[in-house]
Amino acid sequence: MVIAGIPFTMPAIWIGLIVIFLIIEGLTAGLVTIWFAVGALAALIAAMFHAPLWLQLVWFFAVSIAAFAVTRPLVKKYINSRTQPTNADMLIGQECLVTEDIDNLTGRGAVAIGGKGWTARADSDAPIPAGTAATVLRIEGVKLIVTPVCVTAGAKE
Repeated sequence: MVIAGIPFTMPAIWIGLIVIFLIIEGLTAGLVTIWFAVGALAALIAAMFHAPLWLQLVWFFAVSIAAFAVTRPLVKKYINSRTQPTNADMLIGQECLVTEDIDNLTGRGAVAIGGKGWTARADSDAPIPAGTAATVLRIEGVKLIVTPVCVTAGAKE
């Protein structure tokens, strides 16, 4: 293959791609192109055995996709597993008072808990009226996701 008057062999092109993918990988904070480098290595091996270009491309894409599919869940599990709990995590499971009608469709709603006001959204799309007691299920960004407290008939408070 001749590009701009310079003769290239397919192994040289695959080696060049491996180097480019590894440089990009080294410059980024997360795993971005390592799977393509592995795929290019597989295509390089095919090229060294004089496989046709179409087969080299099949190896490149197949191995890249397989490497991504196999390793990505493991990488996400171990790299992103360092979540820092905050004081706000203590609110999960606590009871709060709805101070502003919660309506997910309009994007409105607030609750009071621990003497502080929080933006809130309902766990379901059913609106929750102000004055209702609710339980904090989780925190998404700066919003508390709540559900109304179910009061059982005959329960004493």
